[in-house]
Amino acid sequence: MKTILAKCFFLLCLCSLSVGYTQSIPESAIPWWKKNNLRVIQCNLPAYEAATLNPDSLVADLVHFAANTLIINAGGIMAFYPSGLESHYINPYMQPTMLRDVVDKCHRQKIKVIVRFDFSRLDQSIFEKHPDWVYVDKEGQHMINTDKYVTCINAPYVQEEAFKIVSEVIDLYPVDGIFLNMPGYQNSNAYVGKYHGIDQNEHDKKRFNTWSGGLTLPTVEDRNDPVYLQYLQFRKFTTDEWQMKLAQVVKSKNPDIAICTYATDHVDIIRHESQTNSLPYFPYNASDNVNVMMTTYPDHIVSNASIQQISFQSRYNAIEPEESEIRLWENIANGSGLDLSLMGDLRGYEDERNYPVIEKIYNHHKKFESYYGRYQSIARIALVAPGWWPHGPTMQEYRGIQLMLNEAHIPYDRIEDSQLSDQYEKLKQYKLVILPDIQSLNTSSLECIRKLNEAGVSMLATNGSFKNHPEDLKNLFGAEIKKAIEDGSGHYIGVDDHTHFPSLPGQSMVLLKFNLGEYDLSGCDEKYLPILAVGRPGPPEMIGGHDPTGYFSVGIKRAGLAKNAILPLNLGRLYYLHGYEDHKHIVLDLIQLLYPLADQAIVTDAHPRIETILHEYMLNNEATYRKPFKAKGLILHLINLTGFSGNTYFKPSRQDQIHIKIVTSRTPRVVKNLDTNLAIPFTYKSGMVSFVYMGLVNHGAVVMDY
Repeated sequence: MKTILAKCFFLLCLCSLSVGYTQSIPESAIPWWKKNNLRVIQCNLPAYEAATLNPDSLVADLVHFAANTLIINAGGIMAFYPSGLESHYINPYMQPTMLRDVVDKCHRQKIKVIVRFDFSRLDQSIFEKHPDWVYVDKEGQHMINTDKYVTCINAPYVQEEAFKIVSEVIDLYPVDGIFLNMPGYQNSNAYVGKYHGIDQNEHDKKRFNTWSGGLTLPTVEDRNDPVYLQYLQFRKFTTDEWQMKLAQVVKSKNPDIAICTYATDHVDIIRHESQTNSLPYFPYNASDNVNVMMTTYPDHIVSNASIQQISFQSRYNAIEPEESEIRLWENIANGSGLDLSLMGDLRGYEDERNYPVIEKIYNHHKKFESYYGRYQSIARIALVAPGWWPHGPTMQEYRGIQLMLNEAHIPYDRIEDSQLSDQYEKLKQYKLVILPDIQSLNTSSLECIRKLNEAGVSMLATNGSFKNHPEDLKNLFGAEIKKAIEDGSGHYIGVDDHTHFPSLPGQSMVLLKFNLGEYDLSGCDEKYLPILAVGRPGPPEMIGGHDPTGYFSVGIKRAGLAKNAILPLNLGRLYYLHGYEDHKHIVLDLIQLLYPLADQAIVTDAHPRIETILHEYMLNNEATYRKPFKAKGLILHLINLTGFSGNTYFKPSRQDQIHIKIVTSRTPRVVKNLDTNLAIPFTYKSGMVSFVYMGLVNHGAVVMDY
């Protein structure tokens, strides 16, 4: 690999000699990021690598990997350029011309440069002059990484000095974008995994007191405390306000500079991350990240970074190549570009096993980018996401439902729970909305759910959904909570109806675990699957006694054209953690009851771990950038996850023949394999196109042009 990169470096240097130093890139008719064809490589530079970074070799490597966008350090924690600001600590390894050389040489190769800022920490030398600029816990202690102090968002460093630093960089260098790392409030030291609590800096106290009309800043995160709930609103307000100020600073200098960060307001590119940090591993993380953001915020560009490190404490060990490959294909398949983040530049990297994967997929995207980035969903099921950084048991329920739908090859979209009302018109197109343990909704999202139901959209709510909205639980689902059982071990689902639940032949009992709800379902029109009592645990001689409790696992209420089902069990969480297909079968059978055509959009004999992602597509090129969406045809992505064992990513098993039928009201003119450009024989009958995909290894794309 190093030999190949060296050859590319030599050839690029020869080419660079014939390119004028001041050659400019023609301005696009639209903002450059709106083309949605990003191929990002982020080089997170340790301070010491600034001394050895070679701009020529860096650019040669970017060209070799077909990257069209670089993210590289500029400032914040430390300056990677000769800053003239007193409050900006300069990296002692800084080369004065490094950043300018990188920007200029990238531009010669038509590579955009986004510069990275991180204002979450400042150097000890700055702290000693301005101790009021940093985080303070309730014991008066600071949050420190070696000699870098976590900052206070409401102190002058973030509120004033940060904008000076950004302005200085924009004034000095013709950058194409800025990336803000780790924005907002810090209550934990993410790099060592230690919780510290709510920032008690005097600047925070004073601003919260003024904003709230006299309240005292809370010291404990307690959602039962109304003052803490006010504090959460304060955090959102101040974070959004700061983001707005940043946008004003940047756009006043150059509106063609893209703003990229982990936020949704006042940004051009929403950044997300796929990062391996907890078991069980979730192989659909990139699909989840991209789809939920693109469905929820359709006017934004989404860039989901594959974080190459295993953890913050293990930065020099990359994830397995097979996991990287899945993430990158999922990015493309869900309508985004490519994005990965690694430590240092691409030379002398401590774990280069992913390089062949990166080279293959980035060059593939470059070759076929006109087929990517302009997609429209065909899904008729929406899965409500518990935020776009879900965690805890609700995340497990949410991911478990995703596993079920993916393995059944049922198309669906994810949408963030707090933004439902903004996408009401789009949501009306769905036949079924699934709410996985969504216990609370804001006022506008709750009203959206009611309106959707009145419009004929069916609902499936699992586990503790609507727990904090008992009136809606009663009105929508005919259900009332009688008792919440925190540990359901020993309980069973009684399978006494194989007509409505045909996927459980030979079974009369299915285990339960974790929490469950005993609900009064007298307001329902149908009740299924009785909950059985704990019975008698013990040796075989004494077990038994699992009698019906009088409560049921499923209640269905008719609402005009819609049907609403309540499932007060955590079958998604059970499937995510334990993987028993019994739980999946119950949920999928219930989905069929609510939406009988759910499994007809894609009919296939593909292995359950072949991810199928289907969209209408429009060509994405210079001639179409400004045109409204008009479908040229369908595109089906097949991603091979058969090598994923649950803990380890092995090479996937080749799939020689996959029979596929897809519903479409339009007769395809041609069906072809995108990679080979070879026609695939097909038939079209009764509104379904049928074909066989041959020889799937890692990824395949089938184009069906109208």
